[in-house]
Amino acid sequence: MSTYSWDDLQALSTARQFPADLADLGVGAAVDRVGPMQTQTARSAFIGLGARRPGLTLDRITDAYERGEIVRGSTIRGTVHTSTPSQHRLLQAATAVGLRALQRRTLGLDDDLLDRLWPMLEADAADEWRPATELVEALQRAVAGLDPAGEPRSWDQVGRSLAHGHGGLVRRPSRGGWDRQVTPLYRSADVVVDRGPVPDDPLAELVRGHLRSHGPASRYDLAWWAGVGVTVVDPVLARLGDELTARPGPDGRTYHDLASGTPDGTAFRGVRLLPEFDAVLCAYDPKARRRFVDDEIDQVLWNQANGLVLPPLLVDGRIGGFWRSTGSARRRPLAVTLLGRTRRPRQAELTDAVAALAASLDLVVTDVTLERA
Repeated sequence: MSTYSWDDLQALSTARQFPADLADLGVGAAVDRVGPMQTQTARSAFIGLGARRPGLTLDRITDAYERGEIVRGSTIRGTVHTSTPSQHRLLQAATAVGLRALQRRTLGLDDDLLDRLWPMLEADAADEWRPATELVEALQRAVAGLDPAGEPRSWDQVGRSLAHGHGGLVRRPSRGGWDRQVTPLYRSADVVVDRGPVPDDPLAELVRGHLRSHGPASRYDLAWWAGVGVTVVDPVLARLGDELTARPGPDGRTYHDLASGTPDGTAFRGVRLLPEFDAVLCAYDPKARRRFVDDEIDQVLWNQANGLVLPPLLVDGRIGGFWRSTGSARRRPLAVTLLGRTRRPRQAELTDAVAALAASLDLVVTDVTLERA
């Protein structure tokens, strides 16, 4: 069996992330197609959708949030993701597995008590939107009720994140727009939207969805993205069996893909301005991101001290730099920086990419500069 090259993997993945027919889909259908979007920064879903479906506006994406066509919540890896309601249910299933060890250690509860705790927290947030402080208080009450003789616990940042990061809640901004980085409010997901029934095998459905949106992927890619161990992923891959193909990759790992519905992998051409934590970075094991980015460019993008990342510039399917649009005013300049040997975008390509960004954030870009670092 032939071996995937990094170029092969990049072509297949970008064919799924930037399909030509995405323009025919609504916001929810687009997210269903390209997969859940990491939105640690509130604007990321807007930028990411605009880059994949140029012309999509801030108002249209905001409306999709307001109508529950898409939802936002703290799920896999303790991060914030925007997804469809049915995707959110699958992310919750992975979160329950991935964060169980941390919750067991932090809260001092066994598996049975944890299984009872999560529904209690969802029930407490069923009647109204709640701030994180109230969720922490609810968590304290619930843990005390489940384990009245337990040792005193420290409700530090980990404890606070466990209050809203168990996967069963969705969030909305406490004020302002969905694109603003403001204090969130939380509520039980099943009260807000219809997430559909729980699949018989939610982790298998999650793997299918990831491969449909991001494949091919190795067991390490799947495990890292879902926030679980490879010992969790391996049985899922075995259960999927003949639904999948398996081929060796350029790093010696085995890469899995769907046996049917695989795109032709035509090389992606063009320029896109992507958000922080975009899927071209965060859908894969950090040790195997070379399908999209060279190691030296990856090191420039990530700030190892605080975990933040510069918003990437995608050129012909590879990350070749970053961009900045500073300030909070609606009218602002934009600076694009090329890294390494990335080809210089043509003026029309850059103009189209900037127009997509401006529409998705309702900006007026007053000036665009392009330079090479």
